[in-house]
Amino acid sequence: MKLQGIFPPITTPFQYDGSLYKAKVFHNVEKWNKTGLSGYVVCGSTGESVMLTAEEKFEVWGWAAEAAAAEKLLIAGTGVESVRETVRLTNRAAEMGYKAAMVRTPHYYKTLLNRDEAQLVYFRTVADQAKIPIMIYNWPQTTGVDISPEAVALLSEHPNIIAIKESSGNIEKVMEMTRTVKKGFQVLVGSALTLWPSFQVGAVGAVLAFANAAPYACITIWEAHRMREHEAARDWQDRIARAARLVTTKYGVPGLKYAMDQNGYYGGPPRLPLTVVGVEAKREIAEAFAEIRG
Repeated sequence: MKLQGIFPPITTPFQYDGSLYKAKVFHNVEKWNKTGLSGYVVCGSTGESVMLTAEEKFEVWGWAAEAAAAEKLLIAGTGVESVRETVRLTNRAAEMGYKAAMVRTPHYYKTLLNRDEAQLVYFRTVADQAKIPIMIYNWPQTTGVDISPEAVALLSEHPNIIAIKESSGNIEKVMEMTRTVKKGFQVLVGSALTLWPSFQVGAVGAVLAFANAAPYACITIWEAHRMREHEAARDWQDRIARAARLVTTKYGVPGLKYAMDQNGYYGGPPRLPLTVVGVEAKREIAEAFAEIRG
């Protein structure tokens, strides 16, 4: 299975009372279907998956699958703390037509889990029981747990572990992974701020929150890389830098949802305790995206 290109980890639309907003899932996915996005990650971190019940995840998976164009690859965010529940969620996603599962590093018991041995046990056991292939998801800035390149290289030998989404933004780490993993194992990245440099050192795709609001800019960088149009890729990487920083590292999901509202998609409110961004943040975000369009 090829995981090349740009995949947005889609946001979860909520109404202002905090309930799921089915119509807006269809609205967003149908608009994204018209782009060159490779597929969708549904119920990842950007989808506020930690705020969703299992039943709500099933609903969102079903709606996204129904709305997605046939050529779009569907990946479910299924990682939770226990092996047992992660397997249950993964296999339910498989039954709903999802082709792969993105599984984040468990992290609640950090002193016990921030070790290669514990992570190897977790991912191998999940992969042994999963009915679809697994993508490791590493985001140490949020989880406080960082999977090592050495552990990833060992996990790449498992026939049902096919990729990693490396969201640290560490180019040297991406480079080391691409050198040491088993042939055919795919390294994708999750940082729009280092997108083109990551492609340059061997990443084959990206799962980008920023692509929810600016899919064409992300696709342009990917296509420029593929066509070896280095100046164009560098130019677009520079163009998106400010906007990407604002809606990922500075303002996070609430900022991203506001940017989506300003760019023809439905962002809407995040789920409490996250709150909508303030006036100054809105001004910054609007200016940054105007620069991209300009």
